Amino acid sequence: MNTENQAMLHILCGKIASGKSTLARELATQPFTVVVSEDRWLSALFKEEMRTIEDYVRCSAKLRSAIAPHVVSLLSAGVSVVLDFPANTVANRQWMMSIIHESGADHRLHFLNVSADVCKSRLHVRNQSGTHDFVVTDEQFELISRHFAEPQAEEGFTIIQYDNGNSAETGTAHEGTR
Repeated sequence: MNTENQAMLHILCGKIASGKSTLARELATQPFTVVVSEDRWLSALFKEEMRTIEDYVRCSAKLRSAIAPHVVSLLSAGVSVVLDFPANTVANRQWMMSIIHESGADHRLHFLNVSADVCKSRLHVRNQSGTHDFVVTDEQFELISRHFAEPQAEEGFTIIQYDNGNSAETGTAHEGTR
C-alpha cells in the first residue's frame, strides 16, 4: 500500500437519478481527476445484451472485474478517480473498498440522500430527454431500489452526505465517518 499517494477515489451512493453522474462531472473538474462511468462503459460494451436486471448484474460484474486493475493503476499513479458506479449495496462497496486498499488512495463516499419521489421525477425528465445511456422504467426503479442499502459507519468509509430534495449541487454536505 502506497501511504504517500495523494490520489482520491470518489465513490457515489444514491438511488437512480439522485444526481450521482451530475456530481461526478462536478468532482471531475478538479485537477488530475478522471471519471470512470459504469453507464458509459456498459453502453459501449454490452448495450445489446442488457435487457433485464439480471443482464445488468452479469454485465456489471464483468465490467467491475475488468476495470478494477485500471482504476488501481490510475490511483497508484496519483490520478484521482470519480468512480461513477453505484455504491448502493454492501457488496459493491466492498469491491470499492478493495480498490482503496490495493491502491493506497484516500477516498470519499458521496451519499446523495434523495427521496424516491424526487428521483422518480428526475428519472422521468431524464428518460424523456433521451440524453442518458439507458432508459429506466418506474418498475425497474422500484425493483433496483429494493436492493439499496445506505452506507454504514462500520463499513469504514469517509462519508459525505448530501441531504436535499432538489439537487446534489445545492445540498448540505456532512462529512464524517458514519
